[in-house]
Amino acid sequence: MKDIGKLPHGRESYVSYYGDYVLKRPLPWLGDDARNAWLAKQHRTKDAIDSIRAVNNPIYNVPQMHYINDVEYQILEQRAQGVPLTAQLFNSLTRRQQVEIVYSLAHFLVDMNESRPVKEWTRHKIADELKFARLENFIGGKMARFFTDGEVRYMAGIRDEIGTFEYETRPVWSHCDLNPGNVLYDARTSRLSFIDFAEANYRFVYRDIFSPVSMELGVGRRIYDAYKEIHNDDLYDMPDANNPNIQKIMKFRMMTVLLRRFIKAADDLRVNPANAKSVENNAQKVDFMRDLMAKLKEIEAAVK
Repeated sequence: MKDIGKLPHGRESYVSYYGDYVLKRPLPWLGDDARNAWLAKQHRTKDAIDSIRAVNNPIYNVPQMHYINDVEYQILEQRAQGVPLTAQLFNSLTRRQQVEIVYSLAHFLVDMNESRPVKEWTRHKIADELKFARLENFIGGKMARFFTDGEVRYMAGIRDEIGTFEYETRPVWSHCDLNPGNVLYDARTSRLSFIDFAEANYRFVYRDIFSPVSMELGVGRRIYDAYKEIHNDDLYDMPDANNPNIQKIMKFRMMTVLLRRFIKAADDLRVNPANAKSVENNAQKVDFMRDLMAKLKEIEAAVK
């Protein structure tokens, strides 16, 4: 009998692998309410998986969720083949393989966005997606304890720009969690698998195009161009990538990915570290945040 504590698990589930299948159950120490919430999430996830699998696009793979056992609180899924699509992996591939990956990502996004009805146009403010008050409080408060005056002024400028930016868009059905761990690349088949649809919901067009995975790979513009080429123009217009408004949307959408990480790191900084470990953690967070600021500057330079 395996020790449950040694099985792979996340915050809510533990996982057992059986060849081409994955069996998942809620963590045994979760209470009844948490177990039932876990079960409800699995049903929502299966619904999202089934709807995108119904598109039946052979360019990419979405592993099937075979069944949910409500009585035993368990699910059986097809095991996704491959490894996380990281920048290191992507940069090691041939030009042709990279192009295939970009088109696979674009096809998946179009299929996902168009697999359910598109909602009406609305005005969207990007700052509403962020914990913007925390960013404002950090820049106007404790940031000066850890960063130079120039760095504080730079981030204040970013805050002011992104804090007021709005654009017209439409909510579309989206994956909502496209990070490298949820996009797997199988070198044997040169095929992508998309997993973890637990967060699938309606989000605004462009959010999944300029996602953490496209940011990591540096292919946001290329995915946009491919998306524009294959999507249904009758549903919503996708202006040329050189359109000034689209350039701003690209810029601020990519910045939003980095600012989420920046805010999280800022929340973890300790003004009065209690011990040497806290001091070291602060130093690591500051280095990480400086790296994020450098990437923000790269985006500004690349997208005017």
